[in-house]
Amino acid sequence: MMRMLASTVVAFAALFLVLAPPTATAQQPQQQQQQQQQQQQAQPAPPKAYKKVTIKLPEEVADKTFATFRQQLMGIAEKKDRAGLTRILAQNFFWIPEGKDVAEKNKPAIENLSKAIGLDGDDPPGWDLLAGYASEPTAEPINDPAYPGVICSPAEPTLDDKAFEELVTATQTDPAEWGYPTKDGIEARAQPQASSPVVEKLGLHLVRAFPDDSPAGAVNSDMIRIVTPSGKLGFISVDALLPLASDQVCYRKEGSTWKIAGIIGGVPPTK
Repeated sequence: MMRMLASTVVAFAALFLVLAPPTATAQQPQQQQQQQQQQQQAQPAPPKAYKKVTIKLPEEVADKTFATFRQQLMGIAEKKDRAGLTRILAQNFFWIPEGKDVAEKNKPAIENLSKAIGLDGDDPPGWDLLAGYASEPTAEPINDPAYPGVICSPAEPTLDDKAFEELVTATQTDPAEWGYPTKDGIEARAQPQASSPVVEKLGLHLVRAFPDDSPAGAVNSDMIRIVTPSGKLGFISVDALLPLASDQVCYRKEGSTWKIAGIIGGVPPTK
């Protein structure tokens, strides 16, 4: 299974930007002291061994017509076919960026989708996002009785929430630093090259992402640095580690036809 969505990269990139120390500037002693305190608070906890929290990978949608629909969506995204996309949108389209549906019901669904993922302007990112979602075979029922029959993709892994809370506390980390591997047996390497020696093999458990602000990290952007359960630093392919939560596209089957029902996530519209 492979899920390389733009939101996946953004999720970890945003985390690393938060953890990265700001550029030093000429400041008064008091300001410098405040900045030092802020930097200390922003610095990630040092690498250390941690208890494995087992995860169960999300399951693919069993309905074979869903795979056919995803192929259709992929073709629409690749062609940037706005008319074709309009035809596969549910009439009562929703957009929930922060717990509340902000879709303007008096406007066409395509306009709300365009705002949610970015389909307008020069080189809009929304088409690549749609292609990423189209490649994702997993989905889960939406946890809201207001949207019966709706499934949202990508689905989240199954794990013990209490064990995860204990893991975050024990390692003094932020929950956003943790992700999960796309499959069992991924090899973590000593350096950000596929030919580098293997330092540890990962199982189906939570894995901590660890920022790498070195020149090598900037060059090898297709690799992500992690902390293995034994406490070692290693590198794996960036598309081999998924965040625990990401934006989702939701679908509903109307009769025998699948439709895009809505979006969960995205940047809330400005007032």
